[in-house]
Amino acid sequence: MKAVTIGDNCMDVYLSRQESYPGGNPVNVAVYLKQLGLDVSYIGWVGSDEYGRQMTEAIGKKGVDLSHLHIKNGHTAITFVELQGNDRVFGEYREGVMEKFRLTREDLEFAASHQLVHAGIWGRCESCFPQLHAMGLITSFDFADRLEREIPPELLASVDYPFFSYSQDDAYIREYLKEIQAKGAKAAIATLGENGALAYDGERYYKEAAREVAVVDTMGAGDSFIAGFLYGIVQRLPLAGCLEQGTSKAARTITYFGAW
Repeated sequence: MKAVTIGDNCMDVYLSRQESYPGGNPVNVAVYLKQLGLDVSYIGWVGSDEYGRQMTEAIGKKGVDLSHLHIKNGHTAITFVELQGNDRVFGEYREGVMEKFRLTREDLEFAASHQLVHAGIWGRCESCFPQLHAMGLITSFDFADRLEREIPPELLASVDYPFFSYSQDDAYIREYLKEIQAKGAKAAIATLGENGALAYDGERYYKEAAREVAVVDTMGAGDSFIAGFLYGIVQRLPLAGCLEQGTSKAARTITYFGAW
């Protein structure tokens, strides 16, 4: 099966360490899916600067198809990051050329040649999901921790697997997932940090505990969970198995510095 991820990328810049790492939800999910054995493509824009060169080189070395990664005059997106203990804290985000990102007709046709598509809340490609879903692609979307954000009904109806970030298993998140799933999803999923993950498929809730590992850096934990979960979907595992795959992939990611 071929997967494509679309939208935002950014260099995560650690000022205190004078280091930078390529990232962004669609980029990370693409790399993780490739690590798991899928053929993966990424569609997005980078700037004509040094960070754009680094981003392109890093993703390409991981074996992701970059035939639809476009270089635009300007700056690549960056996020300033600091570590507090083993947890990362995001600072200023500069969107750069991605501020004007849009899919061309050729990009959309290329995306439609895949079987699974993933994007996220900052990817500026929400409008393409109804069309891709109608074409029969398995659709996945990361809404991050923006649970109060109003989501267009046509987007919810076009996403098979919506992902959200929250902190704990409580009545609020259970009701939220139930409401989201009722609007069209095959299953709605929430990552809960150290409290594991939760999913609802319209009939019951599924819970997976977080793995106990030595945490080095939590960067990429949620994105690797999504990739692991989607790999389970590709393997046609039951929902509980997909949660287990996602949790295991996230546990490996947080044992080293940087997303990948």
